[in-house]
Amino acid sequence: MGASLPRSIIIGALVLVDAAGLPVRAAEPTAAGLWEQVDDNSGKPESWFKITERNGVYVGNLVKIFVKPGEDENWVCDRCEGAEKGAPVLGLALIKGMRRNGDSYENGTIMDPRDGSVYRALMRLSPDGNKLEVRGYLGISLLGRSQTWNRLPDDALSSQDARPAAKGAGAAAQKK
Repeated sequence: MGASLPRSIIIGALVLVDAAGLPVRAAEPTAAGLWEQVDDNSGKPESWFKITERNGVYVGNLVKIFVKPGEDENWVCDRCEGAEKGAPVLGLALIKGMRRNGDSYENGTIMDPRDGSVYRALMRLSPDGNKLEVRGYLGISLLGRSQTWNRLPDDALSSQDARPAAKGAGAAAQKK
Protein backbone atom coordinates (compact mmCIF):
# COMPACT_ATOMS: atom_id res chain seq x y z
CA MET A 1 0.00 0.00 0.00
CA GLY A 2 1.22 3.40 -0.85
CA ALA A 3 1.26 6.50 1.25
CA SER A 4 -2.15 7.39 2.47
CA LEU A 5 -3.55 10.73 1.52
CA PRO A 6 -5.03 12.97 4.19
CA ARG A 7 -8.77 12.55 4.31
CA SER A 8 -11.08 15.48 4.65
CA ILE A 9 -14.39 15.26 6.30
CA ILE A 10 -16.83 17.67 4.80
CA ILE A 11 -19.77 18.56 6.91
CA GLY A 12 -22.23 19.78 4.37
CA ALA A 13 -24.25 22.91 4.67
CA LEU A 14 -27.11 23.66 2.41
CA VAL A 15 -26.96 27.19 1.10
CA LEU A 16 -30.13 28.43 -0.47
CA VAL A 17 -29.86 31.08 -3.14
CA ASP A 18 -32.44 33.37 -4.65
CA ALA A 19 -33.07 33.91 -8.37
CA ALA A 20 -30.10 36.29 -8.56
CA GLY A 21 -27.80 33.68 -7.03
CA LEU A 22 -27.49 35.54 -3.72
CA PRO A 23 -27.65 33.59 -0.44
CA VAL A 24 -31.06 33.59 1.20
CA ARG A 25 -31.06 34.37 4.92
CA ALA A 26 -33.32 32.51 7.30
CA ALA A 27 -36.41 34.50 8.18
CA GLU A 28 -36.03 36.46 11.39
CA PRO A 29 -38.59 35.68 14.08
CA THR A 30 -41.60 37.98 14.28
CA ALA A 31 -44.30 38.61 16.85
CA ALA A 32 -46.78 36.72 14.67
CA GLY A 33 -47.91 33.57 16.42
CA LEU A 34 -49.55 32.28 19.58
CA TRP A 35 -48.61 33.83 22.94
CA GLU A 36 -49.39 33.04 26.58
CA GLN A 37 -49.96 35.85 29.05
CA VAL A 38 -49.44 34.81 32.68
CA ASP A 39 -50.52 36.33 35.98
CA ASP A 40 -47.68 38.45 37.36
CA ASN A 41 -48.21 37.16 40.90
CA SER A 42 -49.11 33.49 40.53
CA GLY A 43 -47.29 32.75 37.26
CA LYS A 44 -50.38 30.84 36.08
CA PRO A 45 -51.74 31.30 32.55
CA GLU A 46 -54.47 33.93 32.20
CA SER A 47 -54.99 34.07 28.46
CA TRP A 48 -53.64 33.28 25.02
CA PHE A 49 -53.27 35.77 22.19
CA LYS A 50 -52.92 35.09 18.48
CA ILE A 51 -50.89 37.83 16.83
CA THR A 52 -51.21 38.11 13.08
CA GLU A 53 -49.61 40.38 10.48
CA ARG A 54 -51.39 41.87 7.51
CA ASN A 55 -49.78 44.42 5.21
CA GLY A 56 -47.13 45.25 7.85
CA VAL A 57 -49.66 45.80 10.66
CA TYR A 58 -49.78 43.43 13.63
CA VAL A 59 -53.01 42.67 15.53
CA GLY A 60 -53.47 40.50 18.63
CA ASN A 61 -56.75 38.69 19.28
CA LEU A 62 -57.66 37.05 22.57
CA VAL A 63 -58.19 33.39 21.67
CA LYS A 64 -58.32 31.61 25.06
CA ILE A 65 -59.20 32.71 28.57
CA PHE A 66 -58.35 30.70 31.67
CA VAL A 67 -61.46 31.43 33.71
CA LYS A 68 -60.90 31.61 37.46
CA PRO A 69 -63.49 30.35 39.94
CA GLY A 70 -66.30 32.90 40.25
CA GLU A 71 -65.53 34.61 36.92
CA ASP A 72 -68.11 34.71 34.13
CA GLU A 73 -67.02 32.39 31.31
CA ASN A 74 -69.27 34.36 28.92
CA TRP A 75 -67.51 37.65 29.63
CA VAL A 76 -68.58 40.52 27.39
CA CYS A 77 -66.93 43.90 26.97
CA ASP A 78 -69.59 46.08 28.62
CA ARG A 79 -67.29 49.09 28.89
CA CYS A 80 -65.84 48.93 25.38
CA GLU A 81 -66.80 51.55 22.85
CA GLY A 82 -68.18 51.30 19.34
CA ALA A 83 -68.78 47.92 17.70
CA GLU A 84 -66.91 46.16 20.52
CA LYS A 85 -69.41 47.27 23.18
CA GLY A 86 -71.21 44.18 24.45
CA ALA A 87 -69.11 41.83 22.30
CA PRO A 88 -67.66 38.64 23.83
CA VAL A 89 -64.14 39.37 25.07
CA LEU A 90 -62.96 36.04 23.68
CA GLY A 91 -62.06 36.76 20.06
CA LEU A 92 -61.63 40.53 20.43
CA ALA A 93 -58.62 42.27 18.91
CA LEU A 94 -57.07 43.82 22.01
CA ILE A 95 -53.77 44.76 20.34
CA LYS A 96 -54.11 46.90 17.23
CA GLY A 97 -52.00 48.85 14.76
CA MET A 98 -48.53 47.64 15.75
CA ARG A 99 -45.81 48.22 13.15
CA ARG A 100 -42.47 46.44 13.18
CA ASN A 101 -39.19 48.30 13.62
CA GLY A 102 -36.48 45.61 13.94
CA ASP A 103 -37.29 43.59 17.05
CA SER A 104 -39.64 46.32 18.32
CA TYR A 105 -43.27 46.96 17.46
CA GLU A 106 -44.58 50.50 17.81
CA ASN A 107 -47.42 52.95 17.21
CA GLY A 108 -50.13 50.55 18.30
CA THR A 109 -52.69 50.31 21.05
CA ILE A 110 -53.78 47.76 23.62
CA MET A 111 -57.20 47.65 25.23
CA ASP A 112 -58.02 46.51 28.75
CA PRO A 113 -61.35 44.70 28.36
CA ARG A 114 -62.09 45.03 32.09
CA ASP A 115 -62.75 48.75 31.75
CA GLY A 116 -62.56 49.45 28.00
CA SER A 117 -59.49 51.69 28.42
CA VAL A 118 -57.23 51.95 25.38
CA TYR A 119 -53.52 52.58 25.93
CA ARG A 120 -50.63 53.27 23.60
CA ALA A 121 -48.51 50.16 23.24
CA LEU A 122 -45.03 48.88 22.45
CA MET A 123 -43.82 45.33 22.03
CA ARG A 124 -40.27 43.97 21.96
CA LEU A 125 -39.40 40.48 20.72
CA SER A 126 -36.49 38.60 22.29
CA PRO A 127 -33.66 37.70 19.89
CA ASP A 128 -34.67 34.02 19.95
CA GLY A 129 -38.32 34.91 19.25
CA ASN A 130 -39.66 33.09 22.33
CA LYS A 131 -40.49 36.04 24.63
CA LEU A 132 -42.52 39.14 23.88
CA GLU A 133 -42.47 42.15 26.18
CA VAL A 134 -45.81 43.94 25.88
CA ARG A 135 -46.07 47.45 27.34
CA GLY A 136 -49.17 49.59 27.63
CA TYR A 137 -48.77 53.22 28.64
CA LEU A 138 -50.32 56.67 28.87
CA GLY A 139 -48.51 59.61 27.29
CA ILE A 140 -44.88 58.51 27.48
CA SER A 141 -43.71 54.91 27.72
CA LEU A 142 -42.19 55.51 31.18
CA LEU A 143 -45.74 55.78 32.54
CA GLY A 144 -46.95 52.27 31.91
CA ARG A 145 -46.88 48.60 32.68
CA SER A 146 -45.05 45.72 30.99
CA GLN A 147 -45.66 41.99 30.84
CA THR A 148 -43.53 39.28 29.30
CA TRP A 149 -45.46 36.76 27.24
CA ASN A 150 -44.25 33.30 26.24
CA ARG A 151 -44.49 31.91 22.72
CA LEU A 152 -46.60 28.77 22.35
CA PRO A 153 -46.47 26.22 19.55
CA ASP A 154 -48.74 27.29 16.69
CA ASP A 155 -50.78 24.10 17.07
CA ALA A 156 -51.41 24.54 20.82
CA LEU A 157 -54.98 25.74 20.24
CA SER A 158 -55.85 22.61 18.32
CA SER A 159 -54.39 20.25 20.92
CA GLN A 160 -56.73 18.40 23.25
CA ASP A 161 -55.37 20.34 26.23
CA ALA A 162 -56.51 23.67 24.79
CA ARG A 163 -60.26 23.62 25.03
CA PRO A 164 -61.94 27.04 24.64
CA ALA A 165 -62.78 28.65 27.97
CA ALA A 166 -66.22 29.87 26.94
CA LYS A 167 -69.11 28.25 25.15
CA GLY A 168 -69.40 29.46 21.57
CA ALA A 169 -65.78 30.63 21.57
CA GLY A 170 -65.28 29.54 17.99
CA ALA A 171 -68.13 31.76 16.84
CA ALA A 172 -66.75 34.70 18.79
CA ALA A 173 -63.27 34.23 17.34
CA GLN A 174 -64.62 33.91 13.81
CA LYS A 175 -66.78 37.02 14.24
CA LYS A 176 -63.69 39.27 14.21
